[in-house]
Amino acid sequence: MKQLKNFTYSIVLTLLFLGCKSTKIVQSSETLDSKMSVKQIVKNHNKLQSKFNTLQGRLKVEYIQGDRSETHTLTLRMENDKTIWVNAFLNMVRVKITPDRVRFYNKLDNTYFDGDYALISEFLGADLQFENLQNLLLGEAIFNLKPKEFKKKTHPNSYMLTPKQPNALFDLLYLINPTYFKLDAQLLSQSLKQNVLKIQYQSYQKVAGLVLPENMAITATNTNEQTTLNLNIKSVSLDQPLRFPFNIPKGFKAIELK
Repeated sequence: MKQLKNFTYSIVLTLLFLGCKSTKIVQSSETLDSKMSVKQIVKNHNKLQSKFNTLQGRLKVEYIQGDRSETHTLTLRMENDKTIWVNAFLNMVRVKITPDRVRFYNKLDNTYFDGDYALISEFLGADLQFENLQNLLLGEAIFNLKPKEFKKKTHPNSYMLTPKQPNALFDLLYLINPTYFKLDAQLLSQSLKQNVLKIQYQSYQKVAGLVLPENMAITATNTNEQTTLNLNIKSVSLDQPLRFPFNIPKGFKAIELK
């Protein structure tokens, strides 16, 4: 069961990267403007949010936990804000995520899951929904940025924003790139539960006018273990008509991920 969990997590959390056959790597060249206000930083960040209809592509995923490492290549289809559909080699594992449900099946052991976001939240150590997960993987702030609620702190390479008032549930930190105003990194921590979710955006590319992640690392740490997903874009086509088929095969057994 643990092997199934690990394989499923690596698929379910490898969801939203964009690219295409003709892409351009984005170089960070701007220096920090010490006079730029939080309001202007947030405005620039929000202005560059990724807007598209559909995408289809392949992702290379490296899953690392302790001394174990697995690598998978997946097929991804997505309808923005509505559906994330992932298919593994030979249709052995298929995932469909919508704003209200997480579903997948595994032909390796004839099992399936049909439920809410608990499995993703458990893995990441934070209560996240579809919008949060989509933002995270597109290089955008996990939660909507409101200028009046954040302050700017000194950082050598990025605009660092942190909440003015402490949150009883979690701490947030955003590092925003001064060139293209996407995130260089974001950190979500829950000190009471000793959970830390760190996302590092190592490179971006420009696709049809959109600045989108090219390589990133997601690290989830709790008291028991640390898990890292290294994600790399393989190829993607944008705004093509797509289908998102999903039917749980007959005879499969429902499972609970604990």
